[in-house]
Amino acid sequence: MTRIRIGLFDSGVGGLSILRAVRRELPDADLLYVADSAYAPYGERPVREIVDRCLVITEHFVERDADVIVVACNTATAAAIATLRATFPDVPFVGVEPGLKPAVARSRNGRIGVLATQATIESDKFRALVAAQPGSAEVHLRACPGLAAAIEAGDLDGPEMTELVEWCCTPLRSAGVDTVVLGCTHYEFVRHHIERAMGTAVEVLDTAEAVARQTERIAAATTRRREDHNGHVDLRTTGDERALGEFADRWLPFPHTTTHVGLLTSGMVALE
Repeated sequence: MTRIRIGLFDSGVGGLSILRAVRRELPDADLLYVADSAYAPYGERPVREIVDRCLVITEHFVERDADVIVVACNTATAAAIATLRATFPDVPFVGVEPGLKPAVARSRNGRIGVLATQATIESDKFRALVAAQPGSAEVHLRACPGLAAAIEAGDLDGPEMTELVEWCCTPLRSAGVDTVVLGCTHYEFVRHHIERAMGTAVEVLDTAEAVARQTERIAAATTRRREDHNGHVDLRTTGDERALGEFADRWLPFPHTTTHVGLLTSGMVALE
């Protein structure tokens, strides 16, 4: 059994879609998740603030002896993973980025749509990813301001949510894309609305399973094994503990605990 500890974090609940997939790959690992909901969504924050939040949370995981850290957020990966790797060179990181390469491979007409936050779309890392695709690929980018925040609020099936998803999807439908990439981990929780808005002929892809497989590969290579790890799933939030708990109870089909962590008066999060 793989007795290791994996830290995962996102600006809020979105990374639970990654945690769920990682749990399937590594059922015996301790999973420590931080939802930085007091600062959600990252996609609407300045890059410097996103990087600062990622550094603070990573330090929290390092202090708690995490063997692998999963940046379970597209925006945080794009903005901060290079800084995290430079600052913590001994820590293996797994990032999340939109699955453009598999989308290009699966597309029948070469027209791919990407739903993402503005911060992800504007990042150098994502621009490089788009530029690396074959010249025959026609990539249509759609920033979705407010969608991650609406998902964070928890009402996933109200009329406001379906209207917002429809607004996000309309340009991609008009462009005739046959494949849509979910470029934000939050969007997995409204996949059903996106699939309905795009129509049955359009395939919707996310990268949760690929991230989980990469996490398993890195975990298998670590030499650190501890008998005190027991497969516990510990969810922590800088925001509303009850809201995270209710969301997790709905989406995670395995036992977990939920706690709140406090704030520093300086504005940085004190993860206790």
